[in-house]
Amino acid sequence: MLSSWFPNVASRLPEFFDSFVQTLIMVGVSGAVSFVLSVAIGVGLVVTRRGGIKRNGFLFNLLDKLIDLFRSIPFIILAAALVPVTRLMMGTAIGPRGAVFPLVVGITPFFSRQIESALSSVDPGLVEAAESMGMTGWQIIRHVYLREGIPSIIRVSTITIISLIGETATVGIVGGGGLGDFAIRLGYQRYMYDVTWATIIVLVVLIAVIELFGRLLAEVVEH
Repeated sequence: MLSSWFPNVASRLPEFFDSFVQTLIMVGVSGAVSFVLSVAIGVGLVVTRRGGIKRNGFLFNLLDKLIDLFRSIPFIILAAALVPVTRLMMGTAIGPRGAVFPLVVGITPFFSRQIESALSSVDPGLVEAAESMGMTGWQIIRHVYLREGIPSIIRVSTITIISLIGETATVGIVGGGGLGDFAIRLGYQRYMYDVTWATIIVLVVLIAVIELFGRLLAEVVEH
């Protein structure tokens, strides 16, 4: 069946599998790095804003404007512009290794906004109660914001991972590797349309699995 419906994929099955693994690696590595950065930035935005437990107008405006700046740049343009910096930092600007840095830079602003939104949903009464008990700023962040915000953080992380998968496909245009690169080189440039459809099917299934896992995990944690 595979040879009949997807002949060009069947003849290049090891390469297709390697491309899928590359996509998973890019999503995993860049997602993990971005998660750490985004949690730090999201917490910074929540605690330094007006009415926050560590109000700091300068730091809040700095983070806020930097996020808006990077979010306003289309990812494909950003990835191309970062090629010299990527080559300097990663040693290469092609392949999964060269894709990680632009993916982190591209997804972190979006992820930070999502984390900020998740933490902002925490009941302000819990924060006030923690302050009245004499808890320090770090204790409030750890035991109130982060702990109470876990279900929302899982939901926004699921959304971000799905967006990140889309960006891994886009970065294939500039030689980032993965399924995006595989589909562009063969499906688009060589008119092997079965490669394009096979890539679409795999990505749709992958996203569906991630959405299901994220929803179930959020429900378990919430209850």
